Amino acid sequence: MERLIEHLRDAQGLAKLIGEAPAFLKAIRQLPNVAKSEATVLITGTGKELVARAIHYSSTRTAFPFVPVNCGSLPDTLLEDELFGHERGAFTDAHAQRRGLIAQAEKGTLFLDEVETLTAKAQVALLRVLQDKKFRAIGSSCEQQADVRIVAATNALLDQLVRAGTFRADLYYRLCVFSINLPPLRDRREDIISLTRHFLKKHARADREALQLAPAAREALLAYDWPGNVRELENAIIRGANLCQGNIVEIEDLGIPSITKSSYHAPVDLSPELCSFMAMKHKMIEAFERDYLSRLMQSYHGNISHAALAAGQERRNFSKLLKKYKIDPTLLSPI
Repeated sequence: MERLIEHLRDAQGLAKLIGEAPAFLKAIRQLPNVAKSEATVLITGTGKELVARAIHYSSTRTAFPFVPVNCGSLPDTLLEDELFGHERGAFTDAHAQRRGLIAQAEKGTLFLDEVETLTAKAQVALLRVLQDKKFRAIGSSCEQQADVRIVAATNALLDQLVRAGTFRADLYYRLCVFSINLPPLRDRREDIISLTRHFLKKHARADREALQLAPAAREALLAYDWPGNVRELENAIIRGANLCQGNIVEIEDLGIPSITKSSYHAPVDLSPELCSFMAMKHKMIEAFERDYLSRLMQSYHGNISHAALAAGQERRNFSKLLKKYKIDPTLLSPI
């Protein structure tokens, strides 16, 4: 059993967090000590589930379940049943007993992703579990002990939601005993090449084990801002590993734009007296995003789902970007 636990720790733990950038190391340096605690953790930034798994598999709960759940998929009508389960006969369609997520994660870790999407009712239900360490299945007269560690993650600034009155302050403070924020890939460019090597090795076909980047491909990877973070980078490397001819991955194999002057079709006035550095940076980023989105949508003939997948973005967020730049997918769809 001890050998199995060590294997799980190596396969799922800190070893999977790759990077040497100071901002990244600062964020993960605390993980071993956090893992030793039983307190709740709130994760923000990128790679949230990877961090949650690293905490679980570096803790004393390694041999027990890690149960991830997306809070955005829990409607109010099913919330209590999903979290707490039910007894047979608890309601009309309850033909058998059902264990909820808390019971499934017994002695392990329950990972609540997108915790900011919890409704007011859901927040109260979770707060009770955190406060009392107990829960009751629907239709049961007995309370059960909740021997589970809660790790939550959010894409939002919860402190701002608390001030806005849409997220409970007491729940927020219960969740963020430990707070971990992983910087986006654009703020840890030192790690792009090491991550690329890892993904090339991971996704190389059997007949192409010694894959290398062409100089132009390397420059493109370093210059790109990676709005989809590490997931988008991995998607690019998967494409490169499968589309390249021979063992050299060229820039066109990656499916990302080359960051050169010719990449920008939108007119940008670069007069130094025009505005501040930050304003000019903002203009250049907007010009790049508009060009990238337009060419990506053209490549996928207006198919938002396929384009979003290629960009490493959620479809909803990708649609917002298209709307921001007034790109109409219907004009690019095949007749």
